[in-house]
Amino acid sequence: MAQDKALGLLINYEFCTGCHSCETSCQMEHDLPYDRWGIKIQKIGPWQIAEDKYQYDFVPVPTDQCNLCAERTEKGKLPLCVQHCQGACMQYGPVDELVANFNGKTRFAIFVPNAGTVKA
Repeated sequence: MAQDKALGLLINYEFCTGCHSCETSCQMEHDLPYDRWGIKIQKIGPWQIAEDKYQYDFVPVPTDQCNLCAERTEKGKLPLCVQHCQGACMQYGPVDELVANFNGKTRFAIFVPNAGTVKA
C-alpha cells in the first residue's frame, strides 16, 4: 500500500539520556562499519551558562544513512532507534501527526529522511 503521508521522527532531545541504544541498534541492524551511524548521539556541554545554570544535553542526530528502517516499518514495526530508546524520547509516524504532538514546552526536532532536520 502506498504511503501518501511523509513519515518521520519526532525527537524530544530534552529527555535523551545519552545511552546510545539508538546508535547501537541501528548500527547492528544495518551492519554499518564501526565509524558510521544511521543516528548518532551528540553531546553538548557541560557548559556553565549562568552562576547556577549549565547546559549538558545529548542530542540524537539522524544521518543520511537513516531510512527510518524502511524494511521494518513496511511490516508495521517501529524503527529500531524508536524501539530501543531508553528515554522514550522518540516517536515515529506521519509528520503532520508528529507536529500535532509538539507541545512547545520542551526541545524537539523533527527528522524526515532526505529532507534534513527541522527544529520545531
